[in-house]
Amino acid sequence: MTRHTAAKLRGNFSEVINQVAYSKDRVVLTRHGKDLAAVVPIEDYRLLEELEDRIDVREAKKALASVKKDGTISHEELERRIARKHAKKKKRS
Repeated sequence: MTRHTAAKLRGNFSEVINQVAYSKDRVVLTRHGKDLAAVVPIEDYRLLEELEDRIDVREAKKALASVKKDGTISHEELERRIARKHAKKKKRS
């Protein structure tokens, strides 16, 4: 993995894109010594998207299981619970 400052990247962006696309190298963009962003091969990006989709599906399944187990509440009931919670916090302050 290579690191480039924002200023350096600005001057040779097409060269960096070619480096990523053809050598499959990952390039991290830095500013003031801090990592800001990364340019990655499309295969890495697609893998990341697939992993995120799998996580989303797993979380959705958990949420559905919770609904089946515990049921749901109305929007109005949720608002009442939130209001009570805020009122309790206010009393403690």
